Amino acid sequence: MRNEPLIPSVDLTVHHQISGISDAIAFGFTKSLRFVADTFFAKRYGHRAIVLETVAAVPGMVGATLTHLKCLRRMCDDNGWIRTLMEEAENERMHLMTFIHVAKPTWIERCIILFVQWIFYVAFFLLYLVSARTAHRVVGYFEEEAVISYTHYLAELDEGRSPNVPAPAIAKHYWMLPEDATLRDVVLVVRADEAHHRDVNHGFASELAGVPASGVSVCPYPEHAAELQQGA
Repeated sequence: MRNEPLIPSVDLTVHHQISGISDAIAFGFTKSLRFVADTFFAKRYGHRAIVLETVAAVPGMVGATLTHLKCLRRMCDDNGWIRTLMEEAENERMHLMTFIHVAKPTWIERCIILFVQWIFYVAFFLLYLVSARTAHRVVGYFEEEAVISYTHYLAELDEGRSPNVPAPAIAKHYWMLPEDATLRDVVLVVRADEAHHRDVNHGFASELAGVPASGVSVCPYPEHAAELQQGA
């Protein structure tokens, strides 16, 4: 009998309803990128993850950097935003490092990563300078789509259309998964991470808009392992 990893449940119904032009721009931009991803990758979810996680690791670093500089200029506290955003960037990078072991990126995908990352970094940096609220809402919608994508990936694994290979060692170490963990277990924890990022960024965007934020999904980051164990 295999040891089941302790993974928090994910609310798949969460969707921030559009309210105002800022949200509409963020949602439209997200859906446009989703269309491109679906067209290019189709159901090659492992390869999709490699490219998209490279991009997903950008917003947290940009947001942390600009928040840090703003706090220095204004000589004010960051209310925990910097650490949260840095943790998000690191977590997304670990998603990438994990899926590199699952789906080896082709030279075309490596070229796409180089091009897309620079374009997205500059674009997101400028967007955050102009409207941090819109930037965080974009990330919130991005993560909504990520939850959907990983849910589809789970279906592919459960129905046998994608092989449920053993989990990479890096994933077992980072998420403290059991030795017999599989790719399905990895996708479950990654989806839980994305749900957490979804709720955090929607919360940040709402806070900047002066609107009360809703609850935040529990994430399976390593620092939360003890909490999950106690709740088991």
